[in-house]
Amino acid sequence: MMDYEREYASFKWEVPEYFNFTRDVIDRWAADPGKLAMIWVDDHGNEVRRTFADFARAARRTANVLKAQGVRKGDVIVLILPRLIEWWEINLAAILMGAVISPGTTQLTAKDIKFRCETAEAVCVITDEDNAPKVDEIIADCPTVKSRIIVGEHRDGWVNLRAAAAAASESFETVMTRSDDNAILYFTSGTTGYPKMTVHTHASYPIGHIITGKYWLDLRPDDLHWNLSDTGWAKAAWSSFFGPWNMGAALFVHHSPRFSPRKTLELLQQYPITTMCGAPTNYRMIVLEDLSKYKFPTLRHCVGAGEPLNPEVIETWKDATGIIIRDGYGQTESVLICGSFPCLEPRFGSMGKPSPGFDIQVIDEEGNILPPGKEGDIAVRVKPQRPVGLFKEYWKNPDKTAGVHRGDWYITGDRAYKDEDGYLWFVGRADDVILAAGYRIGPFEVESALLEHDAVAESAVVSSPDELRGEVVKAFIILAPGYEPSDELVKELQEHVKRVTAPYKYPRKIEFVDSLPKTVSGKIRRIELREREWAGKR
Repeated sequence: MMDYEREYASFKWEVPEYFNFTRDVIDRWAADPGKLAMIWVDDHGNEVRRTFADFARAARRTANVLKAQGVRKGDVIVLILPRLIEWWEINLAAILMGAVISPGTTQLTAKDIKFRCETAEAVCVITDEDNAPKVDEIIADCPTVKSRIIVGEHRDGWVNLRAAAAAASESFETVMTRSDDNAILYFTSGTTGYPKMTVHTHASYPIGHIITGKYWLDLRPDDLHWNLSDTGWAKAAWSSFFGPWNMGAALFVHHSPRFSPRKTLELLQQYPITTMCGAPTNYRMIVLEDLSKYKFPTLRHCVGAGEPLNPEVIETWKDATGIIIRDGYGQTESVLICGSFPCLEPRFGSMGKPSPGFDIQVIDEEGNILPPGKEGDIAVRVKPQRPVGLFKEYWKNPDKTAGVHRGDWYITGDRAYKDEDGYLWFVGRADDVILAAGYRIGPFEVESALLEHDAVAESAVVSSPDELRGEVVKAFIILAPGYEPSDELVKELQEHVKRVTAPYKYPRKIEFVDSLPKTVSGKIRRIELREREWAGKR
């Protein structure tokens, strides 16, 4: 078991002048021709097993296809694919040839794709047959895009990747990529406004996610790791790519159009999965199932990320499995910067402690470090030395890049406080905090209190205008099966919150809903609910 204090104090970033993840990590694991890299399954009973050597060969063939299409070092490729094996092959090929990959979710509209291609000045778009029509709809307005590549059936005007890769050479000379060269462009998930595009280098994610894989995911070369996230957001880079493969762990991938908690439990029971990562939404849905019907003999470690996981869900999963879901905190702009590491005594509801390699503090508006118990902005020290696992900049937007820095600090945009023992406790997004009659109320604590009631499956808490108090707490609630909306239930939930947290935090308004607006990464879009409230549309 790692000694956290000793590891944190002694940790040093090691970044060579030149680094290429495909050559320096994948090819190294591929030296063992039988080493498993992935087990891929779908909803139709199909199963594919791939070794690291398989991926190394596929990456070189794919790189030759991209090169033949005119893609060069520094060029941007927009990649929109579901959990197909080609998603991993294309990422490895782009890194191999020094191209810049920009993944997106399959839920993007034609308008979204147009914006991304224009913003990134993409030269190539790769997608599947379901999304190709969206690209065709806007391609005339994207003059930088010279090549369209499809994974699937033949389509006029498109290069078929599977056919082209099958005919391509397995010989490809890796491009010499500097550690500080651009490698990845990810849009943020946009919980507080229109998404920004973050730039990561060949070091910031590929090397930085050693932190994620080693310390938080707690992975070893004999592990089989399952990340439930979609390929379109940065958590896939965290937990479906760089983190696990840095450690030589194999990936379990379930290709399905939608998340099913029951199917997830069945697969956990069927396959020798040892570690799992999911968004809080995944876990909240899973614990509504009858967990007593399932056994997970190989599962040893679970983590959650995207937003804080409610303590009640952690308790339910622990009671059923004996495993604690350990929270982790980071952003599209970073690797894991804070976590409930396996070596730490867990404090349910806490984000844990700062990751090795990061100085994380809670600061005030002047950049001063606040004492324990005092709420402020979560900040990462970037001077005199910027940590490796932090993004380079916002794509061609120096004003926004400058706007998230305050003196020696990068400001994450989230609020928290530290306790006496150095654990961080999430309060909410800076603009999610509710100011009611002079009180500052973080939505997460109210949502957690509501979740302790059997009637609540999920909730989102935002501010709502009030003539007397300026604003009050409003809760949007999805009811658990077997419960119906009623005035009596509203009063019962209000009294429940008063009992389990400070009475002034109870929701004075409650609305029962069938669904909540979310980002593709599973984060609740409170901004959408809040803006609707303040626009007077309800």
